[in-house]
Amino acid sequence: MKPTQAATERAAALRGLLQDHAHRYYVLDAPEIADAEYDKLFQQLQAIEAAHPELLLPDSPTQRVSGSVLAGFAPVRHALPMLSIRSETDTTAGGAAAFDARVRRELGLAPDAPAIEYTCELKFDGLAINLRYEHGVLVQAATRGDGESGEDVTPNIRTIAAIPLRLMDCNAPVLEVRGEVYLRRDDFNRLNERQREKGEKTFVNPRNAAAGAVRQLDPAIARQRPLSFFAYGLGDVQGWAVPATHSALLDALAAMGLPVNGERRVVQGAQGLIEFHQRIAALRDALAFDIDGVVYKVNSRALQQQLGFVSREPRWAVAHKYPAQEQQTLLRGIDVQVGRTGKLTPVARLEPVFVGGTTVSNATLHNIFELRRKGVRIGDTVIVRRAGDVIPEVVGRVPGVRSIYVPNFHMPRRCPACDSAVVREQGGIDHRCSGGLFCPAQRKQAILHFAGRRAMDVEGLGDKLVDQLVDSGVIRTLPDLYKLASDKGRASLAACDRMADKSVAKLIAALENSKATTLARFLYALGIRHVGETTAKDLARHFGAIDRVMDASLLQLLEVSDVGPVVAQSVHTFFAQPHNREVVEQLRTVGIVWSEHDGSADRSPKPLASQTFVLTGALPTLAREDAKTLIEAAGGKVAGSVSKKTHFVVAGEEAGSKLDKARQLGVAVIDEAALRAMLQPK
Repeated sequence: MKPTQAATERAAALRGLLQDHAHRYYVLDAPEIADAEYDKLFQQLQAIEAAHPELLLPDSPTQRVSGSVLAGFAPVRHALPMLSIRSETDTTAGGAAAFDARVRRELGLAPDAPAIEYTCELKFDGLAINLRYEHGVLVQAATRGDGESGEDVTPNIRTIAAIPLRLMDCNAPVLEVRGEVYLRRDDFNRLNERQREKGEKTFVNPRNAAAGAVRQLDPAIARQRPLSFFAYGLGDVQGWAVPATHSALLDALAAMGLPVNGERRVVQGAQGLIEFHQRIAALRDALAFDIDGVVYKVNSRALQQQLGFVSREPRWAVAHKYPAQEQQTLLRGIDVQVGRTGKLTPVARLEPVFVGGTTVSNATLHNIFELRRKGVRIGDTVIVRRAGDVIPEVVGRVPGVRSIYVPNFHMPRRCPACDSAVVREQGGIDHRCSGGLFCPAQRKQAILHFAGRRAMDVEGLGDKLVDQLVDSGVIRTLPDLYKLASDKGRASLAACDRMADKSVAKLIAALENSKATTLARFLYALGIRHVGETTAKDLARHFGAIDRVMDASLLQLLEVSDVGPVVAQSVHTFFAQPHNREVVEQLRTVGIVWSEHDGSADRSPKPLASQTFVLTGALPTLAREDAKTLIEAAGGKVAGSVSKKTHFVVAGEEAGSKLDKARQLGVAVIDEAALRAMLQPK
């Protein structure tokens, strides 16, 4: 059926809206609508295109998620070669001065001639890409390859949300935009962490991960890697007037909706280049992505043409490098560190090496399985990477035959910090100390968790104060918190960051008030691995008393609703440690009283028993946490996502994708008034 005029106009409007909002979100970092609202617009466009396939255009935002698995990459002959630029390896100010001197010499300028104007940019550590737009629509994306020919990677590049599928206000017959595909450091770290959790190979650095994503034959896999892009130049151009300066060109690309990095400057002469190089060197660690230098370009295109090329490199541009972020050094030994959450991490002891702007003598090896995959052993020459403020890591060994046999490293069976048993969950990759509350390495984290609002709710006990109390030796265990009410404790508090008497009194009162709590809150406060608020409530409801929980066998724990083997083992292991049981007894001694009851004897009505709810949107009078508390008190459960097992979705204003999912699955949707009515005992 031919689409109506209304459908045609609505599809065009939605394409424009979605492109504009994507640009604001991914390029300008200034979103105007919530993700859920964007999803609604996206789904509307999908529905129109599904009903009227003839309205599906190549530049539609819905086409970012399409694409079948490729048999291989087709070769692409570049209309204009993608040439490299010369690198200046002198990382001092002399490198910038030398480039300016060469340019002046090639132009035949006298010593007293005016300074040359340059554009200064960042040298991104990613993969060069050529984007071909025809009449404003992206039709092809190709890798650099050997400079003359590359590979057609269009389906993968279309998955990068920052790259517009249609340019704004540009209808040139041909406009080729060149730039760099890269991975932000935080995205790279999350990607590697996911790989470790799945027991799969990790990536050496963001550049390798980005290059690997671009060259995936399956676009769906490429889309799972959060790639980004910066534009920095042109290829073939037909029917578009190129600006007279490079800086104006970058401004024009940005106006078309292409992401152009903001850390760029127009400077005068060698001194301007030097100042830019030094300024970016100071900012380098704070950048969200890796760079290995800066790029200087003569700003005037007329002067660029006059300077020309030498050995296929432009005389008018140079890359001024910074110290390398990867170096080789000797692995002297492997130690084990215990983190704040009890995780044991193998750490490489290295022959000190200067990398990423600092001297590194220790680097993480993450976990035993990654260490095995990398084949690293003591005595190897290894590659060390440090980028930004990321912890230095060993990314691999330099290939070569070992002169002597070196045994594999094994994780310890006892915690190096407290001598508690080290455990690894079945199927897990991390080794952990089972010491919990007793382990000094976990002390600060345990105290902060214990005092949290959803645990014992000790207002005023923040990170800074806990650091001071633990570092000064005032607090060594959780029961020590309640000794702060003594004269000696008050004096210690007053000495911490010069706390005022009023603040000290407020904290002491909060500690005193926390002594009367519920069993569920207390169990959650103990920080038992895998025991969140809901599980703590299930345990309290089932056993009714702390002693019954501590003495429960694995089989008895498995009888608790929604407690599986992993959680049961974690609870059992925690209370099998004598020092953890001792902490509970000491907390009982200082006066903590929890409301303990036999769950089977509880005769209070549970009108929502065995029913699962999902909350979405803003309710008129109830905060999300308050609604959750009321539902759970009435015997119901609150889940985070909608499924076929959901009984009711409670929807308020600006309800998002959960409401849509409920309607798709036929789940009942109610408002706050209906929920309150259901909470009344029958």
